[in-house]
Amino acid sequence: MSIDLTGRTALITGAGAGLGRAHAHLLAAHGANIVINDIPQSIDKAHAVAAEIAGHGGTAHAIAASVTDEAAVSAMVDEATRRFGKVDILVNNAGILRDKSFSKMTLADWRDVIDVHLTGAYLCTHALWDQMRTNNYGRIVMTTSSSGLYGNFGQSNYGAAKMALVGLMQTLSIEGAKNNIRVNCLAPTARTAMTEGLLPPEALELLDPDRVSPALLALVADNAPTRAILLAGASGIERATITMSHGIYIGHDQPADAADRILAEWDQIGEGATVPDMGAAQGMLEIQKALAARG
Repeated sequence: MSIDLTGRTALITGAGAGLGRAHAHLLAAHGANIVINDIPQSIDKAHAVAAEIAGHGGTAHAIAASVTDEAAVSAMVDEATRRFGKVDILVNNAGILRDKSFSKMTLADWRDVIDVHLTGAYLCTHALWDQMRTNNYGRIVMTTSSSGLYGNFGQSNYGAAKMALVGLMQTLSIEGAKNNIRVNCLAPTARTAMTEGLLPPEALELLDPDRVSPALLALVADNAPTRAILLAGASGIERATITMSHGIYIGHDQPADAADRILAEWDQIGEGATVPDMGAAQGMLEIQKALAARG
């Protein structure tokens, strides 16, 4: 095993079952101390995972906390730090579903999903951010989804939260770079409590959470990339990128046919896609085109 996490401590949210449990077992097998987080109602499951890891010779500790509770998250980070000295790795894995078509979705459905996935990731990350900056080391993984990257019927709340995590990752990877904090996204396809009943049995057999966790391990290694979106499921691995095309210049004087030209040259506008280094790349490209048009 070339990836050695000995001496590292990983905090994994929502780790009492499913993907979180699989992540915990694999990171523990590679030497990490594991903090198993789950909501108070599922703390027995979290303790069971910690016992499983201990039974295999690893070190794990279960802590009950809702990721939506700022005080509980702060207390969890304090407890983990007291027990293990520091937290090097954060896996924002906790999640819920409240699937409904948009016309039937209530504000409560919307807020519940945003609070757990997005605000929960913010609270856990923020609670550890200064510690990681001080230690000049951090590995953070946001759990995104193809539902956010590409959309999925009945998941406007979930998709919005998951795509927002990509935006959070993009900025934190920039802000954390000077302190060796690497931030990435993982979009898993796995058989979990959230997917039961959504897929046929033959597909579910292939989607064991254990088949996703190697991707997670790669994203928390010492030599992990940063600002990447990795997709994983059924032992398949892919990458997604947010690209920007070279586009066209339509002139600064707002010609009457400017909008018509955009539609007429739609395919050309999409040519020459690249992955920008940061958001400011958009403005820089547009200024370059405008200056070039001046001759």
